[in-house]
Amino acid sequence: MWTRREMLKIAVAWPAGAWMARFKALAAPLAGTVKITAIKALQLDYQSDGCLVKIETDAGVTGYGETGVDVQMARARLPRLRLVGEDPLAIERHFLQMTGVIHPFLPSIPLVSGIDIALWDLAGKLLGQPVYKLLGGPLRQQVAMYSHGDALKDMNSLASCREWAQMVREQPEGFTAFKIEPNQTLRGEQVGPVVTTAQLTRIARGFANVREAVGDDIDIGVHCHNQWDMPSSVAIARAVEPIKPLFFEDPLSSVEYSESWLTIKRSTRIPILTGEKLELLKQFKPFIDNQAVDIIHPDVSYAGGITGCRKIADYAAYYRIPMALHNIGTLVRTYASVHLAASIPNFYRSECRLGRPGRIYEKMALNNPPVIRNSMFQLPQGPGLGLELDPAHMREHTPKGEDWA
Repeated sequence: MWTRREMLKIAVAWPAGAWMARFKALAAPLAGTVKITAIKALQLDYQSDGCLVKIETDAGVTGYGETGVDVQMARARLPRLRLVGEDPLAIERHFLQMTGVIHPFLPSIPLVSGIDIALWDLAGKLLGQPVYKLLGGPLRQQVAMYSHGDALKDMNSLASCREWAQMVREQPEGFTAFKIEPNQTLRGEQVGPVVTTAQLTRIARGFANVREAVGDDIDIGVHCHNQWDMPSSVAIARAVEPIKPLFFEDPLSSVEYSESWLTIKRSTRIPILTGEKLELLKQFKPFIDNQAVDIIHPDVSYAGGITGCRKIADYAAYYRIPMALHNIGTLVRTYASVHLAASIPNFYRSECRLGRPGRIYEKMALNNPPVIRNSMFQLPQGPGLGLELDPAHMREHTPKGEDWA
């Protein structure tokens, strides 16, 4: 018998899950009329943590996604997913099958994530709608983004911080939030899991330099890369508290849930954020149930694609926990993140690699490059992800001897 608490959860989650029912109703007229004919993978020379996938159909329409696995693993595992010959619009059925609910094996979730993104791109193109409309319609017309501070040469130098601050103020994207690592104050040193007193001093001074250089108009997140034990995490959080960070990301050396996350959260006023290395709702659930972090942070190419991340967002929304999106991928992952972000009520910010020297990520788009103004990504308007890949860019950055396969 259901408890009152369980019934309340179901009552709240039911309308949140209605987005999938609405999508199925939209897709019903085309159900069974289109078949998947091939799924192929390709890794561009600047992709550091995944590869692209494309799903071809007998309707001549192609969907693109981005995985969190390398191309060799993707090609080895794709045949096991048994999607060729299937209806591409049966997205939820494919998600359940691929994540092991129906079949006894559990394929790589980062691979499933990329395929799920490609299925949504394909569905939008077949139905003539942007993905965010298939997810229930946009709740916002622009999506808040944040970027990286890895171009900052020397946090220990106030002059270097001021030089970086001037550079970011001149960016046309107008980014108003960046994340920076404590490691950037400790270059050349052994880092973690225990922080020393001298390191704490350098970390505090480095972030103070950044705050003095940028003023209060730029938000700064602190990204720890899961390198510290619990006492060190607390000490670092307290050391950077004076600059009022936007968030304190991935402090603990263990990514799994433990009560240490609660200890850190209770020890600092900085919002605690984690999730880039977690997969599916089941790994986020203990963090959410115990309200052990302030912000969850899945990656659409790792945590289950658009479908998986939407389920995570719906569950977190019950607890009023906001969701940010991790993203160090290409424009495919960025556009997928933007569509998801536009459709969820508890969205916070999305990471991106846009605005970097050379603009290599932006050049992937043919006729519809990303538009970011004042740190806000304007929603794509085309069907699917709204991204048309530039063939010349794809050829230029495909390693010699490689092709879609």
